[in-house]
Amino acid sequence: MNFSASLPDSHTLRDLLHNEVHARQTIKIKSPSQATHIALIHEGNQKDKELNHLTTLCQTFNRPSPEKDTLHFSDDFGSFQLQWQQHGEYSTYTFYQHRLNSHPFSESILCEIPEEWLKSIPGKVMVAINAAIIKSESAPDFQDIASHFSDGALVGAEVASGAALAFTDFKIQPDGFSRFVIYDRQLNSRQAGRYLQRLFDIEVFRIMSLQAYPVAQALMPNLTRADQDLLRITTSMHQLDIDDSQLLDDLTALAAEIENSFSSTHTRFVKTAAYYQLVEQRIHELKEVRIPGVQTINEFLNRRLEPTINTCVVTEKRLTMLSERISKASQLLRTRVDITLERQNQSLLTSMDKRANLQLHLQSTVEGLSVAAISYYTVGLFNYLAKAIKASGIPFNPSLVTGLSIPIIIFFVYRGVGNIRRMVSKIHE
Repeated sequence: MNFSASLPDSHTLRDLLHNEVHARQTIKIKSPSQATHIALIHEGNQKDKELNHLTTLCQTFNRPSPEKDTLHFSDDFGSFQLQWQQHGEYSTYTFYQHRLNSHPFSESILCEIPEEWLKSIPGKVMVAINAAIIKSESAPDFQDIASHFSDGALVGAEVASGAALAFTDFKIQPDGFSRFVIYDRQLNSRQAGRYLQRLFDIEVFRIMSLQAYPVAQALMPNLTRADQDLLRITTSMHQLDIDDSQLLDDLTALAAEIENSFSSTHTRFVKTAAYYQLVEQRIHELKEVRIPGVQTINEFLNRRLEPTINTCVVTEKRLTMLSERISKASQLLRTRVDITLERQNQSLLTSMDKRANLQLHLQSTVEGLSVAAISYYTVGLFNYLAKAIKASGIPFNPSLVTGLSIPIIIFFVYRGVGNIRRMVSKIHE
C-alpha cells in the first residue's frame, strides 16, 4: 500500500535540480561501433542558434525537435544517434553508429549527415575525434593497432580493470580528426558508453585546459618588465632627494597595468585549473593497467601536459604576487608622502603661528600709534575750541584747559579703539 503524505508545495527548482543528475545520460554502445565527437567553442550567446540548428536537422529526418532552453539533447536518427550537450564555454556533438567497417576509420558517420548542416554548426571547432570500438576476445596485434594511427608514439592501456584496451596517439590525423581505438574484451553496453565518453572528455578537457598557455606566454615578458619597474621604484624610495609624487605616479600606472592584466586573465587561469582537475579525474576513472612497452594515458599526459599547466600556474602566481607587492609598495610610498605632507603642514603651522604673533605685535604697535595720532588731533581740535571760547569774552586760560584735557582724551581714545578691535574680532568669529 502506497502512503501519500501531505507536504508543503515543492520548491520551483526541485524537479530541475533532482533531474540534473539524470540529464546527461550515457548512450549504450554495442561492439562493433564507431563514434565522432566534436567540441566547438562558443562565440557569444549561441544557445538559441544551436537549438535552431538542431531543430533543422530534426526536421530533415522527421524527428522531434529539442525543447526550448534545454542544455542537452539526444535522439536516434535511424542510421546514427546524436547526443548534443552545451557546457559553459563550449558545446559537444557526438554521433554514434552501431556498425563498423572491416577497416576502421575508412568511412565516417558524418557521411550520413547533410554536409551543409555540418558546415554551418555554430562555433569554432576545438576538438574533433573519431573513435572505433572493436570486439576482440584475444589480444590484438600491435602492428594492427599502430596501422590506425600516424607514426607517433602509441599511447594506451588496459582500462575498466582489464575489460577493454584503449589506444591513441593524441595527434590530429590527415583527415583532421584525432583517433581513439577501444578493443572490447568484455564490456557491457553501458560500460562501453561510459569509457568512450571518458576518453572524449580527456581530450576535450586537455585542449580546453591549454587555452591559458598562450596567455601565460604573452604575459611573462610583461611580468618581467613590471618586476624590474617595481624594483626601480622601491630602490628609489630609499633616496631622500627623489620626487615622491613622480614615484607615486609611476607606481599607480604600474598598479593599473598589473590589475588590468589580472582582471583579463584570472578567469582563464581558474578555468585551466578546473579543466586540468577534470582531466586527472577522468584518467583515474579509466582504471588503467599498464601494457608492457606502451605508455599509459596517465604517463603520457603527466609528461607532456603537466609542465604546460605548471607554466600557467606559475604565471598566475607571479601575477598575483606582483599585484600584492605593488600594493604593499603603494602603501609604503603613500605613508612616506603622508609623513612628508604632515611635516610640511607642521612647518607651515609653525610659520603661521610666528606670523600671527608678529601680526599681534604689529597690531599692538599700530593701536598705540593710532591712539597717539587720534589723541593728538583731538587735543588740537579741543585747543581751537578753547581759544574760540576765550575770544568770545569768557575769561579762562586755553593752554591750561588743553593741557588738563590731554589725559582724559587719551583715555577715551584708548577705550574707543579697544572697543572697535573687540567688535571686529567678534565679527570674524
